[in-house]
Amino acid sequence: MKSTVRDVMTTRVIWVRKSASFREMAVALREQRVSAFPVLDEGGKVIGVVSEADLLTKQALDGGEDGMPGMITGLLRRREQEKARGVTAGDLMTSPPITVRPEDTVEHAARLMYMRKVKRLPVVDAGGRLVGLISRADVLAVFDRSDAEIRTEIIKDVLRGEFLIDPKGLRVTVKDGVVTMEGKPGNGVVAREILRRVRHVQGVVAVRDRLSYPSAEGGD
Repeated sequence: MKSTVRDVMTTRVIWVRKSASFREMAVALREQRVSAFPVLDEGGKVIGVVSEADLLTKQALDGGEDGMPGMITGLLRRREQEKARGVTAGDLMTSPPITVRPEDTVEHAARLMYMRKVKRLPVVDAGGRLVGLISRADVLAVFDRSDAEIRTEIIKDVLRGEFLIDPKGLRVTVKDGVVTMEGKPGNGVVAREILRRVRHVQGVVAVRDRLSYPSAEGGD
């Protein structure tokens, strides 16, 4: 069973309006122990995100060219320099925001975080309104499943449910999320499909192919 963003997201989210001042956000970051704020418009829609990195950009670069060595300022992008002059959330935020929906899979959220190099994503409804936040720690929560739960899903849902295979012909062991598959599958094509599907079972860290193939072809 695939976990969705709704299953792991945080619903208690600290957010700010576009007009929030730098000082307000700096204080909230420290007091609330968060590392970013979704920025909302008057209708509750997410229009951007301000992170601690955005605030640090201002702190580090607000001196402009006079406050930084020439070589460094020459490498700074114009956008960073403009952001350094900002005084409100609207000035400092990254927009448009990268968001996910509650019904999206955790894998989708993880892929977005990896590809876009962000630590968290606002979760929005169909109208773009904030309903939660998902972080890297939330994404990794899917690996909290026990070995017994993982093995049960592989046998019951994958082997019996999807492939209609009697699991007695295969031996499935799970240790610390690593699945080892042993036995004689029907053929190489079916074996590879089973292994591919098992890799996508929630909580699986890796799959070890110890299957005995009916032909010379082997697995991974």
